[in-house]
Amino acid sequence: MTENNPIDIKIAYIGGGSRYWARMVMTDLALCPHLTGEIALYDIDHEAALRNVERAKEIYSHPDARTTFAVNAYETSEEALADADFVFLSILPGPMWMFANDIDIPAKYGILQTVGDTTGPGGISRALRTVPIYVDYAHQIMEQCPEAWVINYTNPMTLCTAALYAAEPDIKAFGCCHEVFGTQEMLAGLVNARLDVPRPKRSDIKTDIAGVNHFTFATRAMWNGYDLFPLLEEHMEQEGFWADRTAWSLMAKERGLWFSSQKLVAFDFLRRFGALGAAGDRHLAEFVPWYLISEENLHRYGVILTPSSFRLGTWQPPQNAPGVVAQGHSPEGGLRHSGEEGVAQVLALLGVEPLDTNVNLPNVGQLPGLPLGAVVETNAQFRENSLAPVVPKPLPFGLEILVRRIVDVQKLTLEAALTQDKDLAFQALLNDPLCRISVDQAWAMFNELLEANAAMLPGWE
Repeated sequence: MTENNPIDIKIAYIGGGSRYWARMVMTDLALCPHLTGEIALYDIDHEAALRNVERAKEIYSHPDARTTFAVNAYETSEEALADADFVFLSILPGPMWMFANDIDIPAKYGILQTVGDTTGPGGISRALRTVPIYVDYAHQIMEQCPEAWVINYTNPMTLCTAALYAAEPDIKAFGCCHEVFGTQEMLAGLVNARLDVPRPKRSDIKTDIAGVNHFTFATRAMWNGYDLFPLLEEHMEQEGFWADRTAWSLMAKERGLWFSSQKLVAFDFLRRFGALGAAGDRHLAEFVPWYLISEENLHRYGVILTPSSFRLGTWQPPQNAPGVVAQGHSPEGGLRHSGEEGVAQVLALLGVEPLDTNVNLPNVGQLPGLPLGAVVETNAQFRENSLAPVVPKPLPFGLEILVRRIVDVQKLTLEAALTQDKDLAFQALLNDPLCRISVDQAWAMFNELLEANAAMLPGWE
């Protein structure tokens, strides 16, 4: 294979009307001269998929493009999936107002959530309506393209991936998340600042990753053979490191910098448990009960709540709040690689170039302290038609206890979603670390969430 003789593949993109992820993948593919073929878009909003076909024309006709793909929108998922080599799953499980409900209904009962798409009452609510969709897609994939590799981007990442394997144990699927990248970037900056060397690339920072998606930890971090954990300890000891970050949080809240944080939560796990939080603080904070006891306490750690108004697209920044967060991906001004690894994973699975990175897969022993079969996040080796998880340095036992609780809650949630069992779903909610209200309040909140999701819960009472 050369740039003049690229590999011809078919990628089925489920959620092909996406204004961010689908366009990002198409752009990254446009910058990869080793691949060509077809991108088959499917979305329940067919008009949105057609708009991405038009956007693809702009991307692949851009002077920066180094290859071309035929991009087509299909009216059925079966047509898009037929004979695909790779399947990308990136969907919104329900209209955005349901996501808003996942945040707002628990808030009525005093339960705060920084994100609400993975854990907590919002994450469980989202999972109950998402799992059946993924079961259906798993069956379709095994009917239409049983040898395809399936890359999932949708949250709740763990339960979406678990649903695929629950429905079709022989499926070749994995969950792809970029949260660890931010920690590698932070560590690269620390190497640059404290070792007085040029800033290394993110990929030069080698971390052992252990946990479940969005509740992941670096149990080891190395650069060029140098153990970075003593450096992290020195970093935490500097004067003012643990200072109250409320002023920064209030500024970030005013400006709408929802995806920023001060990394104090990640370091607090290192200080208390001996492993560095590898996901972003806004995700880490939702898996334990002691950060989200109040918005004021959260602000002390340099983390802010993402409001439902932002999810709904109705949030408006004050006129004096520059630097507002923006989302989107556009070819204007030149094509730029996203920094995501989807295309690199495709290349590795095709045997072009090996890749080692973090990934979500069923536990076959890579985390021996957690149940076999549970979807966990560790590093893995991507090789030609092969994906093998890597055994990391183990989690400290105190952290393993916390992660195991989340694994058990996720197991209950998955079983409830598969069997439409309301009692199991409520048990999962009561076991969630954020559920610190009375049983009667929890029952009322739970039923309100079910009612809000009723349109996507056929067969439930």
